[in-house]
Amino acid sequence: MKLELRGITKRFGAFTANDHIDLVVEPGEVHALLGENGAGKSTLMNVLYGLYQADEGEILLDDEPQHFSGPGDAMAAGIGMVHQHFMLVPVFTVAENLMLGHEPAKFGILNLDAARAKVREISDRFGFDIDPDALVEDLPVGAQQRVEIIKALSRNAEILVLDEPTAVLTPQETDELMAIMDELRKAGTSIVFITHKLREVREVADRITVIRRGKVVGTALPTESNEELAAKMVGRAVDLSVDKAAPKIGETTFEVEHLTVFDAQGAKQVDDLSFTVREGEILVIAGVQGNGQTELTEAILGLQPRTHGSIKLDGKELIGRSVKQVLDTGVGFVPEDRTVDGLVGEFTIAENMVLDRADRKPFSKGLALNFSEITEFANRSVEAFDVRTPTIETPAGRLSGGNQQKIVLARELGRELRMFIASQPTRGLDVGSIEFVHEQIVKVRDSGIPVIIVSTELDEVVDLADRIMVMVKGKSMGIVEPTTSREKLGQMMAGITE
Repeated sequence: MKLELRGITKRFGAFTANDHIDLVVEPGEVHALLGENGAGKSTLMNVLYGLYQADEGEILLDDEPQHFSGPGDAMAAGIGMVHQHFMLVPVFTVAENLMLGHEPAKFGILNLDAARAKVREISDRFGFDIDPDALVEDLPVGAQQRVEIIKALSRNAEILVLDEPTAVLTPQETDELMAIMDELRKAGTSIVFITHKLREVREVADRITVIRRGKVVGTALPTESNEELAAKMVGRAVDLSVDKAAPKIGETTFEVEHLTVFDAQGAKQVDDLSFTVREGEILVIAGVQGNGQTELTEAILGLQPRTHGSIKLDGKELIGRSVKQVLDTGVGFVPEDRTVDGLVGEFTIAENMVLDRADRKPFSKGLALNFSEITEFANRSVEAFDVRTPTIETPAGRLSGGNQQKIVLARELGRELRMFIASQPTRGLDVGSIEFVHEQIVKVRDSGIPVIIVSTELDEVVDLADRIMVMVKGKSMGIVEPTTSREKLGQMMAGITE
């Protein structure tokens, strides 16, 4: 099926998210929609899927104009969409999720067997390896994404929209998705691949359309270099490497000794872990997601109640303190999930900028908020961190992922710091935002602050680190220099020691 968008324009008040966008996707083609976060990619696809109504323009399928009043119309026309944040019910099985909204019934009774058979048929055809009776909440993220694809294909989707599909995947799961996309293409499915990751675009796309600030600024082929694609995305040359001088190491001010963290079931998530961080250095904690990194950072912040051992900053014990008390010691913390732990989506940008400091000067006067100070700080931070927003009164949840991350960074770096911790700081960000975030992290390090970064991106690990600690099953596999070979780091991540 051929898809054509002509002159699609979508406005939100005075803000134009899509400005007369033209796009053609040929049958059986993987067409990448490349652009920074906030460029208008997801808005355009939400128009295609019937979630938004375009203010101008038209949608054509096989040269026939379409009018979608909602997602049901789009699905009926053969369009499926896998959203960045999955639309699944965690406590339902795969087959039950497949039935939602399209319940097959036999004599008025839900036909769960038909849903199971459909899951097996599609899973076997494309090698998805999905159990129809598995609870969604028990599946890893990559498998949940395959469930979303099965849902779309079960409704006879001939055009599949994948919105930032690799943002929450491990490198291994990303490779699996690339293989799935290739199988879908061979089967004749057209795919619109929304992304900002250059390696993936070059690996899987047949053609590329680049969008910047709501407009199509050009097309490209996957044979173009990363630097050429990045420049088209952001409108300027982008340095894809991290520019940092040799560290000026100071005193050891952060110490973790024999730290053990248990989960609610009593299982060890962090196992007798000890390490130090010195002033003016970046310690990057590497490893496959789910090896205790999250529990470690949460224990430092005071979010893990079942914690034993010692965590000291400037000689002061942090274990036993509340989150607010830990932050008050000068800890800046960027969580791995900005939408859940970093922001309140319904709050304005200005409110999010002072979430944990609204009760103190200069943001409060007695029992009242000092709105002029909050406004000034928010405006200053938005400008300094280049947050793309119509106004500081915009709810943070309406912004793109990159802009949300900039809000969290601006807030955490806007305090008096003695320690900075960032978990997956560039997950889901485009190249322009990644460059900016890396610059801010290096600035903190160069100011003499000890820095801990948790990352699953090997390029980021090597580029940012002054030292690297690899975690496996809650334990340290050792601390090594950033010059350590990727092969050696990969072996450590797999738990292999010499």
